[in-house]
Amino acid sequence: MSRKVLVTGANGFTGSYLCKHLLQRGDHVRALVRRRSDLSLLKDVDVEYFYADISNGQPLDDAMKDIDVVFHIAALYRTEGVPKRVFYEVNVDGTERLLKAAKAAGVSRFVHCSTVGVQGEIKNPPATELAPFNPGDHYQLSKMEGELLARRFFRERQLPGTIVRPVGIYGPGDSRFFKLFNFIQNGKFRMIGEGKVLYHMTYVEDLVEGIILAGEKDEAFDEVFTIGGDEYVTLADLVDRISKIFGKNVSQKSIPVWPVWVGGLICEMICRPLRINPPLHRRRLDFFIKDRAFDISKAKKLLGYQPKVKLEDGLRRTADWYAEQGWFNGKA
Repeated sequence: MSRKVLVTGANGFTGSYLCKHLLQRGDHVRALVRRRSDLSLLKDVDVEYFYADISNGQPLDDAMKDIDVVFHIAALYRTEGVPKRVFYEVNVDGTERLLKAAKAAGVSRFVHCSTVGVQGEIKNPPATELAPFNPGDHYQLSKMEGELLARRFFRERQLPGTIVRPVGIYGPGDSRFFKLFNFIQNGKFRMIGEGKVLYHMTYVEDLVEGIILAGEKDEAFDEVFTIGGDEYVTLADLVDRISKIFGKNVSQKSIPVWPVWVGGLICEMICRPLRINPPLHRRRLDFFIKDRAFDISKAKKLLGYQPKVKLEDGLRRTADWYAEQGWFNGKA
């Protein structure tokens, strides 16, 4: 049976894939986007646009009219030079406005997209959904507050809802992991540290299938689900798999962590008072020094979630897409 669904952040990487998959299922998709948003990822996608900014107090009642299911994907991600309060205006206050509008409109289900980042560095991998919160920056803190707000709202206001926490999203169209692929492709990659930390990735099409399941299974009500790929690997293994796609040898020389950390601290101390984006951030070291591995058995058991794209296949599809788009030639 066709549903009418609302997708926030529909013009983003994950949101655009979600819209396409929902349309393939026969759903009518209303895309909530800002008027100044880049809509290129939704080109030729048959969605109904609703223009609004969830962070500025604009009424959202009309966005919810006749909607059956809300998929709340929109978020302010890690953006340098943005005050802490802006993260909260989008990721917490904006979420609250959507929840209230959904409840008032009688929406039958609300799926809130959080992040595994709310658990920060994983001390005993792989982490289940019950691992403690341990956010490490303003973004993760605001996402934690937004998730807790949504969970309270579901229970106290009796809005049927579900939390999903994506893990390391990648695939054709992604820009976040391009630097890693690019440095490996051009032979400039250098490992920082020993490369023994664990890393977990999720192919974007697997992710959106998990999100859709969270929006239709009764078992999902009032639950939190980690949505990830079928395996996690060491960072050194991940780099090796990408290097084999390109047929490139990666340097075995690594860079010690501490001088890079100190360099990042100095850059931040000098640049931030001048409102300059630091060329090096300590936060970027997290990729090299923090374990990020998760247990997805709950999503498999309760949602019937099953990742279909193996890591090697997903990495190759992503690398091929970068090449087709000319990104390795500076067209990114």
